[in-house]
Amino acid sequence: MTQIALVTTSYPDRASESGQEAAGAFVADFAAELSRHAHVHVVAAAAEDSVETEGDLTVHRFAVPMRPLSLLRPAHPADWSKIIASLRAGQRALDRVSGAAALDHVLALWALPSGAWARQLQRRSGVPYSTWSLGSDIWSLGAIPVVRSVLALVLRGARHRYADGAVLCDDVAAIAGLPCEFLPSSRRLAPGQRKRRTAPPYRLAFLGRWHANKGADLLLDALAELGDEDWRRIDEIRFCGGGPLEDVVRAGVARLQTQRRPVELRGYLNRGEATDLYRWADYLLLPSRVESIPVIFSDAMQCGLPLISTPVGDLGRLVRMYGVGVLAEEASAPAMRSAIADALARSPADMEAGLERARADFDIGAAAKRFYDAVA
Repeated sequence: MTQIALVTTSYPDRASESGQEAAGAFVADFAAELSRHAHVHVVAAAAEDSVETEGDLTVHRFAVPMRPLSLLRPAHPADWSKIIASLRAGQRALDRVSGAAALDHVLALWALPSGAWARQLQRRSGVPYSTWSLGSDIWSLGAIPVVRSVLALVLRGARHRYADGAVLCDDVAAIAGLPCEFLPSSRRLAPGQRKRRTAPPYRLAFLGRWHANKGADLLLDALAELGDEDWRRIDEIRFCGGGPLEDVVRAGVARLQTQRRPVELRGYLNRGEATDLYRWADYLLLPSRVESIPVIFSDAMQCGLPLISTPVGDLGRLVRMYGVGVLAEEASAPAMRSAIADALARSPADMEAGLERARADFDIGAAAKRFYDAVA
């Protein structure tokens, strides 16, 4: 049986998803789907070392000083010791798995640091690897000159380069000087039905990191600009998540509540709670300033939930191509306010056909099978 290792810095802890897993939210589902075709060894950063096996899926966790590793900043000397310790721990863990199993291929999620571990293993043992990049790899780490040169080496050494967005694929290809293929990131949600409203008042939801890139503050400014007539078309808005803009978000929601606007503040949601939110809402708000294709996009497609979105990254192309929402003209509060007002004057049910097409195209099982066929 084909032996494939997925090495990742983002993986949920033992079915205790809190909603803070960010990129790792879909990795467990991808691993489970891939294990239908191969024996999969997940090598994942965690709070402590452990090994768990279920069927053809084995999860090897290795301890790191701090999680998520994305919060470690190479530009800050205070983080260097933790970065070095994490890099060593990941390499040792992948080497141990390679020594115990005759690996046929390694998939690095994400290009750094996982791809660097896979590249080092390939140089020593000849096991080929592929990379799957996110925006944080390319747009953040790729902006640091020394790190960008390491990133280029990792990408060039990969047999296949994947990214979870079309624009991101172009950026990966530019760094590597080699082609990059689109592979959608999505996760498996529990099946179920939701009650679709065909006329206002509508229910709106935001779920994500309270970070400038995700536009949490932009959305609050847009909501503050809505007029009384717009608010009469809104039954309730649920603002969910958490992150570095918590003070800004709490203050903005409090101001809206003082004005008797129907806005409810909630924290991070686990997978089940997020699914309930998607099935409760009539529109999902995506006010990002910087984005590729977030996992929340495929979540919404699975639940038949249309979007009110900024046109950044691939979101503009996807919303237009499938007809699954209303686009703002730009990533600004006035433009987002106009998009919200436009959506409130429409019926979400008109987008049902496009939602069905997008749901099929972003299926996690299809993505796993496509990867397996490429490397087996």
